[in-house]
Amino acid sequence: MIPYADVMASLRDLPRQLDNPRPAHLVLSDGTVFAGFAAGLSASVEGEVVFNTAMTGYQEMLTDPSYHGQILCLTTSHVGQVGVNALDAESDRVWARALVVQDLDSEPSSWRSEEGVEGWLGRLGVSVGWGFDVRSIVRHIRTAGAVPGVLACDGTPPDALVARARAARGTDGCDLAREVACGEAYAWNRGPWISPSGRQRDAAGDDRPPVAVIDYGVKRSILRRLVAEGLRVRVLPPSVSADVVLADGHAGVVLSNGPGDPAAVAGARELIGRLIGRVPVLGICLGCQLLGLTLGGRTVKLPFGHHGGNHPVRELATSRVLVTSQNHNYAVEESSLPREVEVTHINLTDGTLEGLALPRAGVEAVQFHPEAAPGPNDAAGLFARFARRCRGESA
Repeated sequence: MIPYADVMASLRDLPRQLDNPRPAHLVLSDGTVFAGFAAGLSASVEGEVVFNTAMTGYQEMLTDPSYHGQILCLTTSHVGQVGVNALDAESDRVWARALVVQDLDSEPSSWRSEEGVEGWLGRLGVSVGWGFDVRSIVRHIRTAGAVPGVLACDGTPPDALVARARAARGTDGCDLAREVACGEAYAWNRGPWISPSGRQRDAAGDDRPPVAVIDYGVKRSILRRLVAEGLRVRVLPPSVSADVVLADGHAGVVLSNGPGDPAAVAGARELIGRLIGRVPVLGICLGCQLLGLTLGGRTVKLPFGHHGGNHPVRELATSRVLVTSQNHNYAVEESSLPREVEVTHINLTDGTLEGLALPRAGVEAVQFHPEAAPGPNDAAGLFARFARRCRGESA
């Protein structure tokens, strides 16, 4: 809890803080301009502008490597009220190019907070736009699509940014996975938290089936869930060869989430193609798209992507509706897949493919994030099924 005296002091300081606010402008590639105020790094930053409708989880989003190359716009009214802490980070750094919000709370009120969002992002050199009409930005993107743009937090007038915004590049044709992935293999032994203080259920024993996680931008939550299922986890760079993966005796392979255009990820299809049928394979988000491409399908870019924590997905085998967390701009085109590939999940909002399987080869993949429970743990069984396949049991 924040002491009452500190709260009153911050309120007394507020008028002085707003006397001379720094202006900020978000200029899209189609020439549209939105105005607000600036915090964090004083700079002009380019990126593809996307919005996320989740009410919570801003720290997880900002540190998710899947947001590399993007300016993240959050639709929730207040951002920063619970601060940030080391436990909630999905990686070692902030990957989003910049953050745009309606209201930025500078005084966190959570007992778990170790630092305020504004100070954290400023220390890490991330530009923040606040006071923006987020509703207008979202309505525009839903019509124009996830267009590139420039967020100027350094006082550059918007007229001087239009040409730069029009020349800004989105994620199409970009192999961003190589920029966020690990360069060397490493072991991961930490499981999910078993107490609010952050005590974790760590891995134990060498009799656990070893699994390889191909890192295209993996989230730590995925690694924790694998450990929780009794698997011995080793994270490998995307440049690893199939011969190395197979020679090391891995009982299964996970293809992780990540940023950018799946069709541009160098070497992925060759690697995955040599693994299919040799070991069980699980794909998540970008990993699902890479599996779809390897199996002969095509990927397409969605108009403004799926970014949020309450996307309804139907599991076709059971007709259950799962409430899922999602973060992707691309999807596998269902009609492009060969007949032997089974479609397992469908998005109930727009009908796009959300899961696929090749049962005879022990392959399963989902487009959503089963590790990121937005409230219900609807999709947690995916990891249990994968673990059973790695143990040679019936999935």
